[in-house]
Amino acid sequence: MEIRALVREALAGLDLGGKRVLALIPDSTRTAPVGLMFRTLADGLEGRAEKLDFLIALGTHRAMTEEQILRLLEMTAEERRARYGGVEVFNHAWDDAEAMETIGTLSAGQMDRLTEGRYARQVAVEINRRIFEYDHLLIVGPTFPHEVVGFSGGYKYLFPGICGAEFLNFFHWLGALVTNWKINGVKDTVVRRVIHRTAEFVQVPITNFGLVVTRKGLKGLYIGDPTESWSAAADLSARVHIRTMDRPFKKVLGIAPEMYDDLWTGAKVMYKLEPIVADGGDLIIYAPHITEVSYTHGRILDRIGYHCLDYFREQMDKFADVPGAVCAHSTHVKGLGTYCNAVEKPRINVILATGIPEERCRRINLGYMDPREVRLAAWLNREDQGILVVDHAGEILHRLKSEKPV
Repeated sequence: MEIRALVREALAGLDLGGKRVLALIPDSTRTAPVGLMFRTLADGLEGRAEKLDFLIALGTHRAMTEEQILRLLEMTAEERRARYGGVEVFNHAWDDAEAMETIGTLSAGQMDRLTEGRYARQVAVEINRRIFEYDHLLIVGPTFPHEVVGFSGGYKYLFPGICGAEFLNFFHWLGALVTNWKINGVKDTVVRRVIHRTAEFVQVPITNFGLVVTRKGLKGLYIGDPTESWSAAADLSARVHIRTMDRPFKKVLGIAPEMYDDLWTGAKVMYKLEPIVADGGDLIIYAPHITEVSYTHGRILDRIGYHCLDYFREQMDKFADVPGAVCAHSTHVKGLGTYCNAVEKPRINVILATGIPEERCRRINLGYMDPREVRLAAWLNREDQGILVVDHAGEILHRLKSEKPV
C-alpha cells in the first residue's frame, strides 16, 4: 500500500536508531487511518527504535477508555497484547497540573503583537511533561478546516493537543474573539501564529505526518518539517474539505456522525454549516445518539448556557471564573449575534434534535426538536425550497461563494 511505503521511506531517513520515540495521535473524533498509521510506525521502528509509544492529543476532550482505544487502533485486545504489547498508549491529561511542565512564557507585549491587539496579557506555556522522556516526537494526524485555528494539524497537536489548561483556555478564547465565521478554513490566522511561536519552546526534534482524509479515503500525506508539511496539507484540505454554495438556506439539517458523542464535539456540525444559513434561518443538529451537553464541562454549560460573543464581552466580570474554552464553545455554537441593552439577538436559530431533553435545551438557550419527529425523507431534495440536508456533517466546511476568506 502506498501509505505504508511513504511512511517507511520517511522513517528510513530519520535518525531514530536506538531512540525513544513518541507519536501524537488524534482521538476518535477525527476521521483518520489511525490504526493503519499505528501499525506502520510500530512495524517500521521495531528492532530499530529503543521505544515507541503513542500519546492521544485530547485537547479538551475526555480520556478514552481501553475499549475505545482498541476501536481507534482497529485491533482486538488479543492482537494488542500479543503483537504490540511493548507499545504504550497514553491519554493526555489536560486537566492534571502535575502532568504539565512550564516551558516558557509569552509576554503581554508579544501577545499584543501576535494577536493584533486582541489579547495583550502574559500567557504561561505548559505542555505534557511526558514528551521530555523521549528523543523524537512524531505528529500523526489529519488536517481539516477548524473553528479556532483555521486549519487543524501540525503544531496544533502540541497546542492545545497536549498543553496545559491556561494556554488551552487562552487558545480557544482567542479564536472566539476572531469568530468561527472569520477564522474557519483560513490558513494564516492569529491563532496559528501564536501556536507556531509557542512551538519554538519545545526543544525536542519533531517530524509531522500530515494526513488529508475524506470519507472516501486518503487524499494526501505530507511528511517532514511541521510548519512546511502542515502548510501543504492545509492547501490540499482547502481544496477537498470546503464546499462553496451559491446561496444561503433558510433551513439546514446537519446529521452528526456517531464519532461525536456529546454536544461539545457534535457542535462541529454548527461550526461547518453556520456560513450557509440565511439570516433568521434554522440550523438543526440532528444527532439522536447524543444525550450529553459535555462530559467534561456540562455543569458549567448548564449554568452559563449558549450565547453570542457580545453577551460575554459585555459582562466579562460576571464570567471571570468560567474557563475560556467553555465560553468560546458557547459562542461558537450560538453563532454570530448582538447583545445590546440586555437583549440578545442571535443571527440564526440553533436547534438540537438530539437525545438531550427539551427542558435542558431551553435552559441552555438552544432550540429543541424531537429527533423522533424528524423524517429525513421529507427533508431531502428540497434545495430549491431553501432546505438543505448535510450528512456526516462536522468536517466539510460549507461557505457561500460570495463570502471570501478573511
